[in-house]
Amino acid sequence: MELKFEVSIKIQKGVEEVFDAVYNPEKLSGYFTNGGASGPLDEGKTVIWKFDDNPGDKPVEGEVHVRKMVRNELIEFEWMGSDHMTQTSIKFERSGPDTVVKISETGWEENQADLDRSYMNCFGWSQMICALKAYVEYGINLRKGAFGGLYKTAKP
Repeated sequence: MELKFEVSIKIQKGVEEVFDAVYNPEKLSGYFTNGGASGPLDEGKTVIWKFDDNPGDKPVEGEVHVRKMVRNELIEFEWMGSDHMTQTSIKFERSGPDTVVKISETGWEENQADLDRSYMNCFGWSQMICALKAYVEYGINLRKGAFGGLYKTAKP
């Protein structure tokens, strides 16, 4: 059994605007990488994504290795899961005047720990595309204040 998932959403904006909100580091940092993104998602580049409000005890950052980028259609990258790379694909499809965004991820090993991690990533990408929709359609940052301290471990 291959561990993989896909999440999708329709955004009521044109594909060029939606694509740019993911590709452009300034826009991406406005609703997702709230600690910043070191550069645009150009094919062959490695960028750093930072999350100041990670649903854990401290901020995190990760390297995103962009494998393929087709403007207004596709961004594919690898990034570090727990101890190995996973592969993520973000597809942008025109739907009349709107855009359908589909995010899929694969690359976990078939064990309980990676199954748990895949669920957490599915949760994260679902939140990301909802935040993308709110940001592009309404200029709202859904991530602001959403996670800080939410999953901290209780101390005796």
